[in-house]
Amino acid sequence: MKKSEINSIEVARLAGVSRSTVSRVVNNYPNVPLETKEKVMKAIKELNYFPNVSAQMLAGKKSRTIGLFMVSSGEVSVDVLTNMMIVSVIENASDYDYYVLTYIIRDTTDEDIINNVKEIFYQRRIDGGIFIGTDHYEPFVEELIQEGFIIGVFDQEHPEHTTGNRIVANFNNESGMKQAVAYLVGLGHREIGVINGNVKRLSGERKYEGFTQAMELSSLPVNPSWIISADFTEEAGYSSMKRYFELQEPLPTAFVAANDSIAFGAIRAIREQGLQVPSDISVIGFDDHVLSEKHSPPLTTVKVDFKRLFKDLMSVLISKIEKPSDDIRQVSVDSSLIIRDSCMRKE
Repeated sequence: MKKSEINSIEVARLAGVSRSTVSRVVNNYPNVPLETKEKVMKAIKELNYFPNVSAQMLAGKKSRTIGLFMVSSGEVSVDVLTNMMIVSVIENASDYDYYVLTYIIRDTTDEDIINNVKEIFYQRRIDGGIFIGTDHYEPFVEELIQEGFIIGVFDQEHPEHTTGNRIVANFNNESGMKQAVAYLVGLGHREIGVINGNVKRLSGERKYEGFTQAMELSSLPVNPSWIISADFTEEAGYSSMKRYFELQEPLPTAFVAANDSIAFGAIRAIREQGLQVPSDISVIGFDDHVLSEKHSPPLTTVKVDFKRLFKDLMSVLISKIEKPSDDIRQVSVDSSLIIRDSCMRKE
């Protein structure tokens, strides 16, 4: 067999292992049994196999590529906010003459999927990575950071594990929720509920904390019946509100949603119930993505400057790649209330 025709499939066949095992041996993964590693190395030697790594990587040069890893079990293409974040990363990388390798992680418990992600780093196909949509604590991300890779993580915060190669990017969730509740209170609302996002993610946790703090500051009780669990998607907002109506609980006069997508879904369910927003119930969102102003009614929401956030994140990430340093860097932006037509004064 010609050398140009030899690949990892032939090595795997000769060694009697899977192709992914060959890849783990080639990339020096620590969790490969010694006996397996020896079989693979013997096959590599017999076939005179050389992994297909570019000359630039062999020379130790940068790939000028950023990895963008989006954790999502749903359809990414239908979510406007997610698409905006992806495009923001690509645009900002392009401004620095960097490429973006994009990978959607459907299940963080799937070992093969996570090994694929790790492989991208270990093969040096990228110079650094950005993760969006992870849980607040994600073991495989922590492992990559411990290995020394430069990682930017949106929506995490680990002050107990600060290192120079971890960059965290967040916005002020608590402040945004306090502004939303204060606005409703100013309109005369006293019975206010919340539709949470995924509380395993930092923003979900912090938004709920901000909501309860704001209610306490206004001397208002948090009614457990008006705390609705959802995820950060329109379908989750719709289905969670539908389930709430099935319980036939008394309605609050207003809801604060953890993001605009949730608010859109909740409003759709409210309408199907024969109620109107805002005449029957007021709704506030969070994010102010491009459809919020065009929604019917135009959505009152907490604006977050995602473009600025990802611009700053990309700037710090590439600075770390090109001039490695041990300084701890965090990226954050504030939030502000945008008043439209989805809330009305409570008489």
